[in-house]
Amino acid sequence: MSDPEEASLAARVQALRQRHIAYIGIGSNQGDRIALCRSALDELGRDGATELVATSSLYETSPWGKTDQEPFINAVASVSTILEPKALLDRLQEIEMHRGGRRRRARWGPRTLDLDLLFFDDALVRLPGLTVPHPRMHERLFVLVPLEEIAPFVVHPALGRTVRDLRIGCPDRGAVELVMPAPLLRSQLSR
Repeated sequence: MSDPEEASLAARVQALRQRHIAYIGIGSNQGDRIALCRSALDELGRDGATELVATSSLYETSPWGKTDQEPFINAVASVSTILEPKALLDRLQEIEMHRGGRRRRARWGPRTLDLDLLFFDDALVRLPGLTVPHPRMHERLFVLVPLEEIAPFVVHPALGRTVRDLRIGCPDRGAVELVMPAPLLRSQLSR
């Protein structure tokens, strides 16, 4: 193997060592909710820095906080990324904007597309505009049900409990109804 080939191989190995696993909450309650969630999943891996690892099923869920609005479609995706937390958040916000979302909106109000960084490895991140794990995810069934589907035994690094335990103990009683099972969703994404 020549020196350039060895350097290239070493760079690829180093890049693999620096990959992170993150979990992304996805939601929409305006427009074609299912299409918006599917397009967000499809776009997550297009930049080369992030790869889609797993997707939950799509669920129709009751609005949380502000209940006088349309129901949401929610899902969770797991990604492998070389991006650091702030860069990943910036990418998620770029996808939101590309799909008609707005960052400045009413708290708990309607969303064309909402992408939330739930977990980033087992890190505790506190930056301006970014807290990971998501500070209220353990109170919301619309996050915990799809997250449990793909990561039941991941431990919340601040609470020390698995996603399954958080879902079982969640005080939220909002409706979470299966709309599209994960295998069907994945088959549509691969087209």
